[in-house]
Order: sequence, then C-alpha cells, then structure tokens
Amino acid sequence: MSRRRLQMGVSVTAALALGFGLRLWFIVHTARIAGDSLIYGDIAKTWMQTGVYGFGEAGGGALPTLIRLPGYPMFLVVCFRLFGVEHYTAVMYAQGVADLVTCLLVGALAGRLFGRRAGLAALWLAVLCPFTASYVAYPLAETLTLTCVALAFYGLERWRAAGLGFNRWLWVVVAALAYSVLLRPEQGLLAAAVVPAMLWLVLRSPARREGVTRAAAPVLVAAACVVLPLLPWAVRNWRAFHVVQPLAPRYATDPGELVPLGFQHWFKTWGIEFASTEDVYWNYDGAAVDLNDIPTRAFDTDNQYARTAALIEEYDRTARANQAFDDRFEELAQERVKNDPLRYYVALPVARVMDMILRPRVEMFEIELEWWRWRDHPKQTIFAGTYAVLNLGYFVLAGVGLWRWRRRGWDGNKGLAFSMIGFIVLRTLLLLTLDNSEPRYTLEFFPVLMVWAGAVFSDFG
Repeated sequence: MSRRRLQMGVSVTAALALGFGLRLWFIVHTARIAGDSLIYGDIAKTWMQTGVYGFGEAGGGALPTLIRLPGYPMFLVVCFRLFGVEHYTAVMYAQGVADLVTCLLVGALAGRLFGRRAGLAALWLAVLCPFTASYVAYPLAETLTLTCVALAFYGLERWRAAGLGFNRWLWVVVAALAYSVLLRPEQGLLAAAVVPAMLWLVLRSPARREGVTRAAAPVLVAAACVVLPLLPWAVRNWRAFHVVQPLAPRYATDPGELVPLGFQHWFKTWGIEFASTEDVYWNYDGAAVDLNDIPTRAFDTDNQYARTAALIEEYDRTARANQAFDDRFEELAQERVKNDPLRYYVALPVARVMDMILRPRVEMFEIELEWWRWRDHPKQTIFAGTYAVLNLGYFVLAGVGLWRWRRRGWDGNKGLAFSMIGFIVLRTLLLLTLDNSEPRYTLEFFPVLMVWAGAVFSDFG
C-alpha cells in the first residue's frame, strides 16, 4: 500500500470516527421524540400491527390517513421489526449510520470533481457539520432525505462517467430519486433538477447519432421509474378516501378536516422568523395564542390591532379553530395585502427564506426562541451566535467553491453543475411560497453546499 493511500485511509477513518462521536453526542444529549416523530411512529406501528396505514385507536382499531407519505414510516417499520416497536434510540443510531454514508458520498463526489484533497476536505466538513449531524437525534425524514440528495448527485456523476446508458448507476439514481419523493413530497424537485440534466447529457453525447429516442431511452425509463412508486399510493388514497392525491396534502390534513386557510393567509402577511412559527402558527387550533407573541408589524392600524386582539381573545376561550374564526382572519389578511402588496408578495417571502438560510440552526435544542436577548440568557446568545457564524461559513465556502468551479468551465461536468444549481434554485423558489419559516427546510442544501465547499481546498487555480 502506498504512503498516500495509507494517509488517505487514516484520514477517512479518523473523520468517520469523529463524525460518529459527534452524532452519538447529539443522540445522548439532545434526542427529541415529539410532534412529527410521534406521528410517523404511530403510523408505522399501526401499519405494522394492523395492516392499515393510519393511526391506532382505542380498542385496537385503526383510522386511515394520507397526511404523510410512506417513505419514512417504511424505514420505521424496518427498525421496529429489527429492534423493537417504538425503540426510537435504535432508529437514531440507524440514522447516524445513514448520515455518515451521506458524508462519504459528499466526500467521494467532491473528490471525483476536484481531486483527492478536495474530497477529504468535503468529507471533514460533512462529518463535523453540527446542523446535519444533530438531526440524527430526531426521528424525522430529514436525515434520509439528505442521503438521497447526496446519492442522486453522486450517482449522476458516475452514470455520466460510465457512458450514460443502461448501467448500474442509472438504477442508483432512480432509487435515490424515487425514495426521496416517498420521503417528502417537495423532493420531486430533486427529480426535476436531475432528470433534465440526464436528458441534456445524452442529447449532447455521441449516442445521439443513433437516434434521439434510443439515446434518451435510459432517461425516459428512469423518469417513469421515479413516478412508479407513487401509483400504489395514489390508488390506495383513492380507495380509502376517494380523492386524487398522489403525494401528500400541502397542509397535512385528511379529507374532511378543516384547513384554516384564512388564518394561514393572515399569518403569511406578517410571519418571518421561526419564533412566530412556534409561538403562533403551530399553536393555532390546539393551544392558546398569546397576543404578545404577535409582532407589531402584524397590525397596520389601531383598528386592525383591536380587531385582531378581539379575535385572538375569542379564539383562546376554546383554542379550537372554526370557519367563523377563519373568515375573520381572511378579512384581515385581504385588508393587509391590499394595503401593501409589495410587502406581501416580495418583502416577506424573501425575509422568510433568508431567515431559514441564515438563522442559527438551534431550533431543536433547549434554547429560548428569542436567543438574541443577551440580558436574559447571555450563554445562549453566544452559542446561537456562534452557530449563526458557522452556518454562514458553510454558505460562504460553498459560494467560493462554486465560483472556482465555474472559472474552470465546470471541468466537463456542466450537466451536473447545472443540476445542483437547479436543485438549490427550485427549492428556494418553493420556499418563497410557504406561509411559515422553518430552518430545517434548507437542510437539503447542505449536501450540495459541502461538495461545492470542497472545491475551495482543491489544487486547481
């Protein structure tokens, strides 16, 4: 074994060991099983024990649901069968392994694109990234989604290098894209970024001389295979609920449940930061809403403040949404949009996305939502500020790396580069349409960012 290869092996082993230690620390000290984790867990347990994809009821019955796609419950079912029902610690360890695989894929892709040193740098950036590592301690779909993102782009590069035909890397890409969509509905954007790049690559290849249809056949088959797993889910939803739902509802409600569109429209006229999401948006229809948690930008006039205060006070008596409340929230929302359409359609969406990108990623820690109040909790302010700087550092490194890659003319990987950029752009455009801000919605950027950051440490000029 050459000295260089030995050094490479030692560095990779050390990175994985430290990465495992970091993830173990998060599992031991920050694990959280609540909210969506319990929803996923109940669906998996009920599905496994009764054969019904839904929620368990008293007496052993089951209530079907379609509010979550089956990808993550499938993973939980496997874990529950192997390690015991509701053994969530084992689920976290499994997610830790999946996240380390993501790190290896990130490093391997950066290495193929920018050289060995860049690959090692990207691997170290990935294994020591606390933002992605911390999510292994929460039974949620995010960790597996990151693995799918990394695998899709790594598979795309290997497929290109292998000749763009029907080879094993085509099926790797298909598996990553298909399972990604089963995990989260918006992950169709990953396929929307990768499949056109695959088509562009084959149409520019020498194989095109044999005919466009023949050259494009692998891509067309791949696209069909990505959609195929959704068909049984759509058929099941039609049979169970008599609705056309090939993915999951935007507002995570089953047919017949009230969707408080008026409240959500009103919240969208002022909501920016994650604190408002947790204190107001998530509390509505189930918990009281404190008027003091609503910032002054939610009121254009004294009259609006008075009407909002009266509405919140009336809602708080029952903490339950109804259509009458929703109509009054919608009236307020319409008035505010009319007062300042530029604020609603441009300023607020951009502010929400910037909050999701730049906010310290401490939302799952036992830290005050208003972490910036130095006098109340200086240690938390310092910790959150450090996280914010570290988060910004990843984005800056990625930007510099992308610029260096562009200066090199993409090194013959224009299709992959545009696919990665397209994924970031498409996801950002989607985030501009959301009602509320959640930093975890930008976690999917990180596999791409860490690959690009690797280029900063490459040997090319």
